[in-house]
Amino acid sequence: MTSDIWKPVDQLAETLQDRLGHAPEIALVLGSGLGTLVDALVGRRTIETDKLPHWPSSTVDGHAGSIHWGQLNETPVLVQQGRVHLYEGYRPQEVVRPLRAAITWGVKTVILTNAAGGINPTLDPGGLMLIVDHLNLTGASPLQGPNDDRRGPRFPDLSNVYDSGLCEQLLMWAARMDVQLNTGIYAGLLGPTYETPAEVRMLSTMGADAVGMSTVLEAIAATHLGARVVGISCITNRAAGLEGAKLDHEDVQRAGAQAVDDLTALLTVALPSLGAAS
Repeated sequence: MTSDIWKPVDQLAETLQDRLGHAPEIALVLGSGLGTLVDALVGRRTIETDKLPHWPSSTVDGHAGSIHWGQLNETPVLVQQGRVHLYEGYRPQEVVRPLRAAITWGVKTVILTNAAGGINPTLDPGGLMLIVDHLNLTGASPLQGPNDDRRGPRFPDLSNVYDSGLCEQLLMWAARMDVQLNTGIYAGLLGPTYETPAEVRMLSTMGADAVGMSTVLEAIAATHLGARVVGISCITNRAAGLEGAKLDHEDVQRAGAQAVDDLTALLTVALPSLGAAS
């Protein structure tokens, strides 16, 4: 069972090495509506993920199937444009396979971004939220099943899953650049439905500031492998029951596009320090 999980990861990592050479220090995973950030990459080299072995294909609009190697502010970075989710029918180990392969290849720091609904009323659509902790409410874990102790511990510590040092760096740069970057707790749910108003009230009581359908499994898998993790949510809408408008995926993508400029500016400036901290 263990070899069944890790063999495709290793084969994918070897392919990345063959196609792109030395691994960058940093990998960036882009959520819904945030894909245009790749336009800021200098010297970009692109690979369509359907050309890579064992890479799961997304079935969701706004999640293009491609990876890009390039530089932001002279800092090499691997950008994953689009991800897969549990609600598409993938197993937890398949959801995190691309990220596991990148870390196995040599990536040390992982930046996870996503589109999220704002539960905390202070979070406005189009704004950014730095994830300082999460609630994994998907009912799943990428660490289910046998553990390979050579990869990571059976019971990894998640008390600092979103690395406090990296969070401090991003908050410092956001303040210097006058980019509003709120902080909060992200609740990851299975989906694909948006939450009911009653569920949103429950999540608020549990301490969640934003809610979405990704990120938590990737954060767990990356931490298990020893990578440092930082997460940023684009608040694309207010969660159900907080406004009268009907929730719609096209609105999520549009709001994500509005936040791209701030996200791109922030990461472009902060990236060198995030790599140096890894």
